[in-house]
Amino acid sequence: MAPIEKLMDIMASLRDPITGCVWDKQQTYKTIVPHTIEEAYEVAEAIELENYEELKHELGDLLFQVIFYSQIAKEEGRFNFIDVVDSISEKMIRRHPHVFSNYKIENVEQQKKLWDEIKQSEKSTVNDVSFSSVLNGVNFNQPAVSTARKLQSKAEKVGFDWPDYRGPLNKVNEEIDEVKEAIDSGCKDRMTDELGDLLFAAVNLSRKLGVDPEVALRSTNRKFDMRFKAMEQMARDEKSEFADLSLEEQEALWIKVKKQNK
Repeated sequence: MAPIEKLMDIMASLRDPITGCVWDKQQTYKTIVPHTIEEAYEVAEAIELENYEELKHELGDLLFQVIFYSQIAKEEGRFNFIDVVDSISEKMIRRHPHVFSNYKIENVEQQKKLWDEIKQSEKSTVNDVSFSSVLNGVNFNQPAVSTARKLQSKAEKVGFDWPDYRGPLNKVNEEIDEVKEAIDSGCKDRMTDELGDLLFAAVNLSRKLGVDPEVALRSTNRKFDMRFKAMEQMARDEKSEFADLSLEEQEALWIKVKKQNK
């Protein structure tokens, strides 16, 4: 038995109405979604840490999510895992005519343009919509930072973009001033709106600098985690609890940790 067939059989057994796992039998498409998102992030984390042994396991967990959805669909008579594989295989061949046919391209830019044209053609065929927008197809269920970057990248394709980073950098400064005004107003809705504009502008700046904002923020999160834990350890080494220190003492530890990291 091929490994993928073995995994499919395991999934079918877990969902068996009589002998299957109680938890697995209760799951639906929607209840699995949070687990799928979590597994995708764990794949990303293993890659960031360059832990390739862990990456192997995390990719397996992510693959299992696909098998899970496919099993539910099979039970409902919609499609099965083989249909999923056939679908992505056909799509990859269709979107790479320069590889699987005689179509010629000169560079990466042409390849990206071709990919977008084919993708848009597919969406036009699948979705019968009266209004066609360059922003169609953006998934608003992905992380907000990724959504913002996707929206901006799509707008860029029709020329709605600054020529370089200076435009979004000035916009960030402008939005900071508007956040200050919103804070002075005391209006929570206005503060929410202006903070959203500031974050959107920051994502745009990172895009123009060629920096993935999701990667940048994950890096900062990890850095903060490391530095905070180092401060806690320093406090313990001095026979103190971090929470018992004054803000000034905590700040002194923060500066010390930053210097050590550099």
